[in-house]
Amino acid sequence: MHLMIPITPRAEPLPEPGGGDHSALARALLREALTASLATLDPSGGHPFVSLVTVATDYDGAPLLLASRLALHSRNMAADGRVSLLLSRPGRGDPLAHPRLTLSGIATPSGAKHLRARFLARHPKAALYIDFPDFRFWRVLPGAAHLVAGFGRAPELPPAALLTDLTGAEALLDAEPRLVEQLDAAAIQRYALRQGAPAGAWRLVGLDPGGVDLLDGERALRLPFPCHVTDPAMLDDVMR
Repeated sequence: MHLMIPITPRAEPLPEPGGGDHSALARALLREALTASLATLDPSGGHPFVSLVTVATDYDGAPLLLASRLALHSRNMAADGRVSLLLSRPGRGDPLAHPRLTLSGIATPSGAKHLRARFLARHPKAALYIDFPDFRFWRVLPGAAHLVAGFGRAPELPPAALLTDLTGAEALLDAEPRLVEQLDAAAIQRYALRQGAPAGAWRLVGLDPGGVDLLDGERALRLPFPCHVTDPAMLDDVMR
């Protein structure tokens, strides 16, 4: 599938730390994160236990974790699914000057078949251990979120502000693995640049009704669609 992408301005700018759309910024932080600080609860004493984990997202934006049953945070989640994730956008200078999102929710094990491909697209080195019998996926259903967008801007956000509505998008989700492989790489690169993305060897690693996820080495980028996409046939129009 080849996309002909003319030079046209983007209807929705990329969310920036100084922007006013808190929901868009929170969704970008969630979709772009490659790692997160994960807080679980120690069942013996109830104290928080914080780990560094790799993270991906499900189609709707719910965080996905891959953890060994031998890991302490995995054992904690098995005993008590209440967790919190801290996701941040890296940058130069003062780390507290950059946006960050604290998400709280419930982690539950998931055996959905599509999770493996979505996780490996973002973390290809996980292929070394992803099929070990002691590893499994955890899906975090957000319950609340706290966004720090800048000085004096730290709103509380409901789950609906973070998650993408998948209603009626079965055709798109069924085709997602094929589309990730077949969408023209050069066209994706041109599209990213014309949406204001920094120069780089951007490649498509995922898509859903709300937008596309791109990766260039250790850099991840979320490009939201200008409208809700539910069918692969709509892609040619929305990505112009």
